[in-house]
Parts: sequence; structure tokens; C-alpha cells
Amino acid sequence: MLTHLSIRNFAVVKTLDIDFKHGMTAITGETGAGKSISVDALGLCLGERADSGMVRKGADKAEVTAGFDVKQLPAALTWLNEHELADENEVLIRRIVSSEGRSKAFINGSPVPLQQLKSLGQYLLSIHGQHAHQQILKNDQQLVLLDQYAEHHKLLDAVNKSYQTLKDQQKQYQELLAGQQQRDDRRQLLSYQIVELDEFSLAENEFVELEIEHKKLSHSQSLLEQSQISFHQLYEAEEFNALSAVQNSVDRLTELQEHDASLTPIISMLTEASIQIDEAASELRAYCEQLEIDPMRMQNVEARYSQALDLARKHSVKAEDLYDFHQELALEFKDLRQDDTLLDELKQQLQTVEDNYRLTAKKLSESRKKSAKLFAKQVEKHIHKMNMSEANFTISVEYDEQGTPNKTGLDKIHFLVSTNKGQALDKLEKVVSGGELSRIGLAIQVISSSNNQVATMIFDEVDSGISGSTASIVGELLRKLGETCQVICVTHLPQVAARAHNQMFVTKFSDKKTTETHMINLQESERIEELARLLAGDTLTASAIANAKELLQFSNS
Repeated sequence: MLTHLSIRNFAVVKTLDIDFKHGMTAITGETGAGKSISVDALGLCLGERADSGMVRKGADKAEVTAGFDVKQLPAALTWLNEHELADENEVLIRRIVSSEGRSKAFINGSPVPLQQLKSLGQYLLSIHGQHAHQQILKNDQQLVLLDQYAEHHKLLDAVNKSYQTLKDQQKQYQELLAGQQQRDDRRQLLSYQIVELDEFSLAENEFVELEIEHKKLSHSQSLLEQSQISFHQLYEAEEFNALSAVQNSVDRLTELQEHDASLTPIISMLTEASIQIDEAASELRAYCEQLEIDPMRMQNVEARYSQALDLARKHSVKAEDLYDFHQELALEFKDLRQDDTLLDELKQQLQTVEDNYRLTAKKLSESRKKSAKLFAKQVEKHIHKMNMSEANFTISVEYDEQGTPNKTGLDKIHFLVSTNKGQALDKLEKVVSGGELSRIGLAIQVISSSNNQVATMIFDEVDSGISGSTASIVGELLRKLGETCQVICVTHLPQVAARAHNQMFVTKFSDKKTTETHMINLQESERIEELARLLAGDTLTASAIANAKELLQFSNS
């Protein structure tokens, strides 16, 4: 619940400190005194938009601080713990607005973005403005009010999650579907390219081997001729060959070795050279014998080598990469075929997900229909007490089987009313007057709020257009609500103010240069005077005082 509100240099308020209590608190005062200042300040603490016009003239900044006791608010405590902003069982929200319009926000002393103020605020209090009754004319707001009364949060979450799953599945399917033509074109091209490469059927590393063989076959005649000449010079030449020359040198130097031992290493090297030449000649002979000049093989290798080069140029890849390119195309073609299979599977899955969504939405609809009957019965009971004894009120819940899925389900909600006997039920905006709308709206807000887990509810002149005995019933409703939660009501009606457990008075002071607004807690004698003023105007008569005493005693009995 709201425990304290501190305001500095906000609008016409220079300084204001207010302590709030349990139950129903009425805020009254003269017209234009600034009764709604506290409501506006609390709205700022809940993350509402700030501007420089909120700063009191002559001040450099406005500051609003609101304190809350949250020990009985598990949702608020959970939020605070999740965001590491908890401070035992209290919450202190502070909002600063500079004269330039810039603002800062703090929760328990830690700076936070405005979105976090809004997120936390939904667990702390709710504000019903004087134009809230107009909101109930809108179907989406009627849906919110019904769901708030029904308290079927798990069903709402289930529908929302099912909707998000459906939305994600639809997005994936549409993205895949959108690229189908592009995939078909690509698959057709790949099919042609792969058939051509399949027919050529180049093996892994084959091009490198082809290139080596092509070079060899292209120079086979020169290789044979030069190899034979080399063999002849190394081994076969009768007049002179390298092997004989080396062996002769070994023989001559061996004879001289006994005269000079330093020739021994040289003789060893020449001996080894003789052996190497002999082995090389033997290898060269074998090379010449196996080297064949095969024109047919040359023609085949030339043709395949050239075709490989042509295909590589056609596909803009290196010839040595042609095999890998072929494998990549085949893999891509396989993936494209799998995409078509996936598209069919996604279509089937999408239908299953949508069927599940509609099933979940149907359960939510059934819960709404059940709650709508109870909600309508309570609203009708309350408006009968507020001088609308002939009124009939009902809530139509229509499940649209073929409707477009959304996160709130497939229901169309209409609040229907007839205010006189014999009158057909119709939508609110077509039937009720302004005063009737105020009474119906207030009844709906009070009933739906009674099921709300928010500990503090603020009603800002929601009783406009109501008077007399109806006002007394409104006061009774708000007081009853105040027995289970904290209710703060800005009002101009003595019948409503008298029903409050506590009452505050707002007054305005001006010294012709500046204007200040003050708010004070009223004691019983002061409440009587204020109620008398509300009853009779500024001139307090004995009769007005007596009526005020009687009204206060009756309201608290």
C-alpha cells in the first residue's frame, strides 16, 4: 500500500508531505485548488511522461517521492528480487524532472529506466481517472475488465504462449514459402550443371594426375630421345662413356696411392661416383624401356584434360577445384530438395499449432462466458442501487471460430444494457446517458478492481455526474472496497467523502505573486466543517453543520 508521498516544486505545489493510511481516503477541496495534484504526482512515479511544465515556476527541478509497503504484495516482491532492487518490505520510488524537461527515475536509490517504473507500478497501484468511464465503451477495454474480474491468468498466458508459437511458426513458413520460386529456379540450374558434371565424372585429385600425365605424354618423344642419349654417354659409348672414364681414373690413382696417401679420399669419392653412375645408367635403361609413345592415350588424355579446363572456365573455378565444386553443387541440390520436404512438414505443423491455439482460445472463451454471467449480475445489482432499478446489464461473449488469431483469444466482447422496461439490450454508447454511464462505469471499476491484486486504487473524480442517494451508494461501494484494499478517492461529493475512513483537504494560497497548494489530514471536527461546506457552500450555517454531523455519523455507523 501507499504509505507516503513527498512533492517538491511540482506544478503549484512548493512542498508537500502526506502520509496515507489503510482503508478509504477521500480528498476534497475547492474547485481549482489542485485536488488531483497527488494523483498526477503518483502518475509520474509510475513512469508517465514528464515535461518542463510540471516544474514549479522559478524552480530548477521538480521532485516526487512515493513510499510503498509491499510485504503483502508477492508479485511486487518477486519483481524487485528479479531486478535486484529489493529493500526488505519497502519500496521508495523517486522521480526528478528538470526545468529543461529531462527526467531521472530511481527505485530504492538505484537509477532505473522509465519502463521499469511502469513495470513495477502495475503491482503497486492502479489509477482510474475521471474519463475512465469513456474507456469502457471500447471493446478492448471491456475485454480487459472481464479478464481482470475472471482472474484466469493461466488461461490468458496459455493463449498468449500458443499465439506466439503460432506466430513464430507462421513466420518461418512464410519465409520458406517466399523463397520457393527462387529455390525452384536455383534447383533447375543446379540440375543442369550437376548432370553435365556427373557425365564428366571427374574423380578426386584426377585433374592433378591428368595434368602430370598430359605434360609427360606431350614431351614423350623428347624424353625418350634425351634419355637414350644420356644412357649412351653414361654407359654404352665405345669410344668414351662416363662410367669407363671414372673407372679408369680410379685405376690410375690407385697405383699412385702408395706414393701419396692423401689421394685415398679422392679415390673413395670416385669409386662411389662409379657406383652411382652405374646405378643411374641401369635406372635410365629401365626408364627408356617402359617409356611408350602411345598416340591414342595421348589423344584421350588431351581430350579429358581440355574438357576439364573448359568446365572449370564455364563455372569460374580453378580446374584443380572442379571436383570440390561438383560436390558442393550436389550438396546444395540435396538441401534444396530437403527445403521442399521441410515446407510440407512445416505446413502440417502449422495446422497442428493453429488447431492447438484455437482449442486453448476456446477454453478461455468458455471461462469468459462463465465469468461474464457472474460479472454482469454483480454490475446489475450495483446499478439497481444507484437509481437504475429498471436497468438490465449483460456481457456478450462471442467466440469467432474463423477469427484471426491474436494474443487475447478469439472472442468479441460487448457490454450490453437496457435502462428501461421493454427496451432491448444494446451497446452502452447507444443507450446510456452521461450520468448513467458514470454509474455503470463506477460499478464495473469497483467490481473488477475488487479482484485485482493491486493493493492501492485511486479514483480521480470518477463520481462526476452523480448526486443525491446515488452518491451515497457510490460512497458505500468505495468504502466496502476500502475494507479489503487501500482506496484513495478525489471527490466533490459530501456523500462519498463522508463514507471515507480518512479525509484530506486541499487548499490553495496566493500572495498575488505565487500560488501554493497545501493538503492536510482532517480531524473529525474539521471533517464536519468540510462536509458542511460541500453540502451548503462557503457559508457555514448551523443547519449545514448539523447535516454534516448527521451524514458523518450515518456513514460510519
